[in-house]
Amino acid sequence: MNRNFIYVMIGLLIGIVLGVACFYSFPDKATAADVAKYMSLISAVFLKLIKMIIGPLVLSTLVVGIGHMGDAATVGRVGAKTMAWFVSASIVSLLLGLVMVNLLQPGVGIVIADQGANTANVSTQAFSIDNFVDHVVPTSIFKSLAEGEILQIVVFSIFAGIAIMAMGEHGKPLIDLAESVSQMMLKITGYVMKMAPVAVAASVASVITKSGPGILLNFAKFLGGFYLTLVILWLLLVAVGYLTLGPRMVDLVKRMREPFLLAFSTASSEASYPKILDQLERFGVSKRIASFVLPLGYSFNLDGTMAYTTFATLFIAQAYGVDMPIGKQLLMAAILMITSKGVAGVPRASLVVILATLKQFGIPEAGLFLILGIDQFLDMGRSATNVIGNSLAAAAVAKFENDLGPAKDGATDDSPVPLPAHA
Repeated sequence: MNRNFIYVMIGLLIGIVLGVACFYSFPDKATAADVAKYMSLISAVFLKLIKMIIGPLVLSTLVVGIGHMGDAATVGRVGAKTMAWFVSASIVSLLLGLVMVNLLQPGVGIVIADQGANTANVSTQAFSIDNFVDHVVPTSIFKSLAEGEILQIVVFSIFAGIAIMAMGEHGKPLIDLAESVSQMMLKITGYVMKMAPVAVAASVASVITKSGPGILLNFAKFLGGFYLTLVILWLLLVAVGYLTLGPRMVDLVKRMREPFLLAFSTASSEASYPKILDQLERFGVSKRIASFVLPLGYSFNLDGTMAYTTFATLFIAQAYGVDMPIGKQLLMAAILMITSKGVAGVPRASLVVILATLKQFGIPEAGLFLILGIDQFLDMGRSATNVIGNSLAAAAVAKFENDLGPAKDGATDDSPVPLPAHA
């Protein structure tokens, strides 16, 4: 078994034990919150370092990926297959969330306390046309890189990649430069990832110290129902992957164990991005496909978030006794399909989407407080699901393009493996 995976797992277990010990050692909530805040500084440093890497890595790898496509027709064909896969996966995830929340009825019998009129500073402003455009169209690539606006970076990278490709031989030095930058960022990633086990322990310990293990029992039905939904979604994704990739899907799952656990422990999909990219290339996905599909996936293929938005919104409706006939639910799912694509890079994006949906369908907005306290635990599952969805999407598109080669190393090799060579 991969040593890094074992270290992260140990960090997760230490974090749980440390969090429970601190929670009972500091019964005063204010003191516990202060302790949790200091713990979270470690994970915050780790996530900031990851964010430092993501922008330049997405920019360089996407430019390289498009530059190696060869022509605009290939870019269009691969882009169409990629988006078709993303839309299909999003529809399945949204509908699965609807089916499971209707079957399990986790909101029925919930006692609603007086939640007040505010909504914890979660705003729906991100859904105005102006804000949508702001998050999609960059005014400056340097500003986008500084602010971590992944969708804006993707838009610029597509333009830059197509332009470099059209330049022919004159564009080759720029592609070489982008490849060198991507290799440099992967090297930096290797250094940052050494901090991952400690960051995982601090992240988990901080949450449990502040909220306590009891919060999981109070919402056991909702948490259990949502994670059951995610498990079913994981099985569906693996089954589709097996139909698409055959027995090699087992190898892909093995390779994604560490990125999966890292995303789960830190509740951040971004934390696993560099590792997924590296493992996809080792799996046999060509550099041009992995570098093209994965950045798009982080903006348009958030399967865990899709399932969560329908599940959580109807959970709140059930808790407040709001009638939601099937026609209204399907309309809600269709709206979520569109609105969720416009919040890439928005902090706590899923909560923003849910809040806007509550308002639109006449469900009390104060219901957001029902899930606010446990959102960190839910986000862990959502982030891990996105790892499975995006890695499978990249491998599937490579397969459709007849561009999936043999594995470049052993999936379970414990020894260090050099970074993949340039394509």
